[in-house]
Parts: sequence; C-alpha cells; structure tokens
Amino acid sequence: MSAEQDGREIPRHIAVIMDGNGRWAKKKGAMRIFGHRSGVQAVREITEGCVELRVDYLTLYAFSTENWSRPQKEVDGLMSLLINTINTELPTLMKNKVRLTAIGDLQGLATGVHKKLLVAIDKTSTNKGLNLVLALNYSGKWDLTQACKTICVETIKGTIKPEAIDEELMSDYLSTKSIPDPELLIRTSGEMRISNFLLWQLAYTEFFFTEVLWPDFRKKHLNLAIDFFNGRERRFGKTSEQLDF
Repeated sequence: MSAEQDGREIPRHIAVIMDGNGRWAKKKGAMRIFGHRSGVQAVREITEGCVELRVDYLTLYAFSTENWSRPQKEVDGLMSLLINTINTELPTLMKNKVRLTAIGDLQGLATGVHKKLLVAIDKTSTNKGLNLVLALNYSGKWDLTQACKTICVETIKGTIKPEAIDEELMSDYLSTKSIPDPELLIRTSGEMRISNFLLWQLAYTEFFFTEVLWPDFRKKHLNLAIDFFNGRERRFGKTSEQLDF
C-alpha cells in the first residue's frame, strides 16, 4: 500500500534501472568507468530522497547477468567501484537507518565483492528505515528459472503438490519473496524497456521514463516521477467505474 505525504501518495516500493552512465561519460570525452563513478552521486541522491519521503523499499538494478559480457576492464572497474562505494557509504546508511539487502545470483560475484557485500548486509540488518535492495548479477529470467527449478525439486520430493502451484507459491520462491512488488519503476536515459529486470514483479507497476542520464539524476527528478505516479489510475484489471465504488 502507498503512503501519503504532503498530499501525495508515496509508492511503498520504487525500482530503478540506472541507465546512461556510458553516454554521460562519452559526452564529456571520458572513459565509461568515469560515468559509473559519477553515477554514485545519483545513488546517494535517490537514496536520501527515498529516506526523506519514507519510501519502504528502493531497488536498484546495479549489475545484470548480461553485464558480464561487457569489456573485462569495465567489469573489473564496476566490481571495484561497488566495493569502494559500500565502504564509503556504510556510515551514511547506518546514520539514516537504511537496511541493505541484495537479490540475484550472489554466489557468481567475485569472492571479495561477495564478502564485502555480506558484511554490509549484516551490519545494517537491524536498521528499521529504508530497505535498499541491490540487484546484483540479477535478471528476471534467472529469477524465474531458479524459482521453477526449486519448485520442481520440491515437487519431485513430494513436499509440494502440483495442484498447490499458483501465483502466490511462485512468488514465494523468487529472490524477492520478502519484498512487495514495485509500484513505480524509473528508467533513466530515455530508453523504454525493462531489460530483463523484475519480469514477474512488474506486472502492475507504473513505468516512468526520463531522458535524464543517470549521473544527472537528482531528488527533483525523483519527485517528478512521484508526481507522475500520482497522476496514474491504478486499475489492476478493473474499469474506472469499478474503482469509483
């Protein structure tokens, strides 16, 4: 359920596809990693904005399973940036009572990255504020596949009956099982696709696309997205007339 603040409905869960770092760097004649580093400030901005707006969940598409196909130098730079960002931002997360979690095939991350991530997750585990979810080595297809495999194994073992398999059970086996579905998805850089992100979970999500490149994203853009969300009529398959009753 959305909360209200300043006369606006505030989405309980906002998901973000942070796109445009490479193009931002190219415009400045710099290497792509420079764009990724500059994008960290946008992460700070949207995290602080969500804390101030009392959003419950913020999920950031930080590294997809497809991103491994990028040049090795860029991948190494992204992993190094992730470790450095966790180190530098952890005190702020603690101060703002932000709880860090992660979804994705985390075992596929480099050992050093995985360990550093788990330490940060553990240190913030008792925080009661914003839940900051990093989607790392994640894809929607991977999520659905791993859920189906697990359900199949449990069915063969007899712990799940085939007739018991429904949408609710499927959701319970996804990596987001303890997280409500996003109410608002923000994608930067003008691209209008979901890029294999939260395929199951975005069924009734409102999509906000902006031309702003991710390193330039600020709290004012977050507020524009929330204004857009407030202008939407969320029907969930019903008609407008049905919603009036």
